[in-house]
Amino acid sequence: MQFASSRPTLLALWLAIAASAAAIAADLAPDELVRKVTAEVMDAVGRDRASRPVDRTAAIAIAEEKILPHVDFAEATRLAMGRSWRLATPAEQATLVGEFRTLLVRSYATALEGLRDQQVEQDPLRMSPGGTEVRVRDRFIKSGTPAVTIDYQMRKTADGWKVYDIVVDGISLVLNYRDSFEHEIRRTGVAGLIATLQEKNRAGAGPGR
Repeated sequence: MQFASSRPTLLALWLAIAASAAAIAADLAPDELVRKVTAEVMDAVGRDRASRPVDRTAAIAIAEEKILPHVDFAEATRLAMGRSWRLATPAEQATLVGEFRTLLVRSYATALEGLRDQQVEQDPLRMSPGGTEVRVRDRFIKSGTPAVTIDYQMRKTADGWKVYDIVVDGISLVLNYRDSFEHEIRRTGVAGLIATLQEKNRAGAGPGR
C-alpha cells in the first residue's frame, strides 16, 4: 500500500498548533493558541539543535508533548476515512484513531529535523461572534525559498480549540490520506486497513526510524 506523502514542512508545522499546558490553552483564542505554541515548538527544536541534531527520540518527545492536547485525532481520522468510516465498528474506529495518531506523530517527528530558520506571519483572524469553527492562517517564511501558507482548520470543543486538519498551499494533510485509505478498504476491508496501518507503525518504530 502506498500512502499519500506530504511535504516535510506540512507535517512539521502541524506541531505548532498544540499546547504544552492544556488548562491554559483552553482559554486562548485560536489564533493566540497557534502563535503561542508555534513559538514553543520552534524554541524547543532550537534548544535541542544547539547541542546536537534533533534525533528521533527527541523529536518524538517534542511531538508527543506538543501535539496531543489540541489535535482532534478522532475527527481527523473520520475525515481521512470519508464514507468508509461508517463501515467500521466502534471498536474498529477506536483502533483506527489510535493507529492514525501514531502514524501522524511519527511523521511529525521525522519532519522536525527540517524546522529551522523560519519566520512566521499570521493573517488577522476572521471569525463570527460565537463561532465554533475557524481557519487560522500562518505564513512561514525562510530566506531564499517561497513562503508557505498554512491553514489550521479548528473547532471549539468543551476542552478548548482543537485542530482537525491542516492545509498547506491548498493541500489538506488529512484528506491527502483518503484515497489511500479507500483503496485499501476496497481491496482488503476495514480490517485490512487496520493491519496495514499497524504494520507501517511497527516499521516506523524500528531502529533508525
